This record gives sequence, structure tokens and C-alpha cells, in this order.
Amino acid sequence: MTNTPPTRITVYDGYVLRLLGIGDAGVVARSVRESLEHLQPWMPWAGEESTQESFQRTRLRGTKHKATKGTEWQYGLFPRGETSLAGSFGLMADKWPATIEIGYWVHVAETGHGLARRATRALTNASLTLDGVTTVCIRCDEANVRSASIPRALGFTLVRTETRAPEAPAETGRLMVWERTEPIAEAVSQAEIRRPGPSTESARALGGRRSEPQS
Repeated sequence: MTNTPPTRITVYDGYVLRLLGIGDAGVVARSVRESLEHLQPWMPWAGEESTQESFQRTRLRGTKHKATKGTEWQYGLFPRGETSLAGSFGLMADKWPATIEIGYWVHVAETGHGLARRATRALTNASLTLDGVTTVCIRCDEANVRSASIPRALGFTLVRTETRAPEAPAETGRLMVWERTEPIAEAVSQAEIRRPGPSTESARALGGRRSEPQS
């Protein structure tokens, strides 16, 4: 067991998850800008401000402080060479006892390749090795079918659906809460990743709740 998640995780075929630093502000801002139309229906933070490097620098400075406190870790999903950002994945540990929440979004050009499932599997397994963590949680709006397909494919259990005011344009206000308490076997992950997605996969932003919280 350990107190902090790894700083770097190999995901698949040259893709890695790496803790984001202040120096990544430019690549994060560019990825958000390129995917903004894709993200806006589901992400409350997805506005013009979030496409600015200065904004991301401030946000990542706050994220670094949270990582030091052990309450939140923000990862970038990078292809080989790490010159572009394929997506962003967050671990939030300050909501419920013994629980870590995973949030995510994927660059519009990277959807449909199984990357979100692979990265979520890796972070789920890493989270369950942390001291005192017994549960990994993913939350997403009921209408965000693509986002919900990730925990469903990886064997998470839908434990409840909460009602709250919608925070993004496409949300219904019905928030699905998915949980898992056991590591995900590679065989399960591989089988689900090979399953072809629906033809409309690029029409919805692939994102769980609070994948890139504002500081």
C-alpha cells in the first residue's frame, strides 16, 4: 500500500498518464481549445477562459498544491513524445471517506480508440492500492451515454442516481454514481476495449464529472 498514486503510468502503445505540472499549461490549453465544442455540452468549466494558457497555469498551480495535500491529482494522457495531450484524468480524494473519484475528458480527435477505458482501468487499479482507499467512484450525467459507457464496460456498479441542478447545457440533472471496490483484470479491460463503440461516439464529449475542476 502507498499514500500517493504514481506520477507516471504506462497505458498502451506509447500512451502514458503523467501528473500534470505548471509547465504543461500550454499543451492543456491547446487541447481544450481544439476540443471546446466537443466538451461544452457536458463540462461546466469548458469556456473560452479555459483555452487560455494563463488560466491553465493558475489552475495547475492550484492542482500542484492539492497533490501536496493528498486531496487531488491531475494527469495528462500523452501519446509517445508527449508533445500533445490526448486527454485529462483526475483523481479526487476529498469527497467521501475511503473513496477516490475519477473524472476524465478526451481530446475530440482521440475518441473511439479505447484510451479512456485503458486509462480509467489503470487509475482505478492504482487508486485501490492507496492506504485507506476501498472504493473508486465515477459520476456522470444520465444523458452522457459515452461517459457512462466507461464504468459500465469496466465492471463498475451503478449504486444510485442523484438529482441536482444541471451544470452544463446537455445535462438532465440526473447524476449517475458508479462504484468499484476490486481491481480490474487486464482480460476484462481488453475484451471491453475491443468492443466497437456506437457510430455517434464523437457526438458526445467523453467526460466524467469534474474531470478538470477549476481552482
